[in-house]
Formats: sequence, C-alpha cells, structure tokens
Amino acid sequence: MPITAAEFETARPRLLSVAHRILGSAQDAQDAVQTAWVRAAAARSAPPVENPTAWLTTVTARVCLDELRARHRRKEAPLLADAVPAEDLAADEAVLRAEDVSRALMVLLDRLTPPQRVAYVLHDLFATPFDRIAEVLGTTVPSSKQHASRARRRLAPAGARPDAEHTGRADQQLVDAFMAAARTGDTRRMVQLLAPDSVRDADAALLPHGGRTIVTGAAGIAAETGQFREGIRAACRLTVNGCPMYVIAPGGHPLVLIEIGTSGGRITRIALRPVRADDRFDAPEPLTPPEAGVLPSARDTR
Repeated sequence: MPITAAEFETARPRLLSVAHRILGSAQDAQDAVQTAWVRAAAARSAPPVENPTAWLTTVTARVCLDELRARHRRKEAPLLADAVPAEDLAADEAVLRAEDVSRALMVLLDRLTPPQRVAYVLHDLFATPFDRIAEVLGTTVPSSKQHASRARRRLAPAGARPDAEHTGRADQQLVDAFMAAARTGDTRRMVQLLAPDSVRDADAALLPHGGRTIVTGAAGIAAETGQFREGIRAACRLTVNGCPMYVIAPGGHPLVLIEIGTSGGRITRIALRPVRADDRFDAPEPLTPPEAGVLPSARDTR
C-alpha cells in the first residue's frame, strides 16, 4: 500500500483546505477527501510514494475536479446562502473564520470554469507546480498555465459604472468606516457617519415578520443595524453589476446586497436586497496576499 493511515492523517488538514477552496463547501470537501483516501487505500499494488502529501493532493484535486464537472453537466448555478442547509452554512462559515479564508475570493471562485478553478487554487493558493496540475487536469503544462492565467484575468477587478454613487476614495472610506462600526455594534459611531435624515430601505423578504421596510433617521438606522452585527460580520466588499457594494456572504455564499449612498461627507441611504442568481460579481481591487490567501512560494511557475 503506497500511503499509510498515519501519512493520510498528517496530510488531511491540507487536503481539506484544498478541497474546500475548489468546491466551496466544507461538507463536499470532507466527502472528497474521504473518497481520495478510499482510492489511496485501494492502490495496494502501487509502488511506495516519495511525497505522500503531494500524491494525496493530486488525488483529492482529481476528485474535486470530477465533482465540479458533474455540477457543470447538471448546469447547477452556484448556491446562494438561502439555498444552503443551515448546518452546512454554519460549517462553511466556521472554515472561513478558522482558516482566515477570503470571503470575497470564495464568492468570486464560482465564476471560474472547473479547470480554471482547480488550476488557480492549486497554483496560486497552494503553490502546486504546474506539472502536477497538468496531471490533475489531464493536459499539458502550457495548457495548465493558460487555465490559471485565464482564472486570474476573470478574477481581476472590473471598473465601476460611471454613474455609481461611490466615485471618490473618501466616499469609500466613509462606507468602510460605517461597516466597521456596524460589525461591532458601535451605534454612536454609526450615528456620526449617518446624515440626520438618512433612509434605510430593505426588501420585505429580508426582514422579520412585521419589520419596517423603510427606517428614517440616523438614530433609528444605527439602533436597528446594531441588532444585525452578526450578519454584517459575514459581509465583504465586491463590485456587483458594476457598482461597489457590500455583500453579506455567510460561508462564502452570497445572500444580501448592501448598497450605501453618500453625500456631503455623510451616509444618506442604505438599501438592502436579496442576491439574485443573475447578479454579476467582480473584485473591487486586485486580490493580492493576504487577501487571496497566496502562499509565499505560490508564484512558482514550474
């Protein structure tokens, strides 16, 4: 048997991390790693393996690629948070927080084709040489490099619409400051950042039964926002349909869009609506370390 149980257990944390980034689901990652172990255990007649972790990473990535391709054949759209079972969503969120995974990156990875996602994750996030990636994809090294390059281009920032309200850096700093205060429930700071006559407009589907779709005034908006800080902690900044917004994405699955308007150095409007399947997500700025989770040696182009 080329891989021992002890070697597999040593490699398991890395395998789970790789599988999670490729599949976007903690449960699917667990299943993929278990399948990889079953395949490893079945290879009893194979010669000893010099690098068990690298070998197991290759096997796990192949399993993940098969799953991504199966999803593609079934024409499955990326799951929005409201379609993910609560226990799975909690597991995905736990992984993001425990491993400090970029929430924005997990949302954006769903834009890639299966080969692009595998090539990008293995090379840019886990420093896997391209000869091994080619083995996983069943293609050549140049082709593997091309998949990774196309993935980077698709993950590159897209320009915001000229008519977007957030056109200046100062405005974005104001929005970021408000979201930082909202995450901690700092109502005093939120009131300072909100215009006295500011308005919060929300889709009724996002509110508790009987909740007000419109709230007016800085004090009322700050008080309400403070009650939802746990959800706001699961928000990340993205460009959505050409406009900069915050996206509440528990476990890396989009759920709610937060569009914030500013004027005169204050926040004047906050609009909340559910994410739709046809919403287009782009990076607001380059995904660079540590945002993209790139390891120091990940730019190796072997």
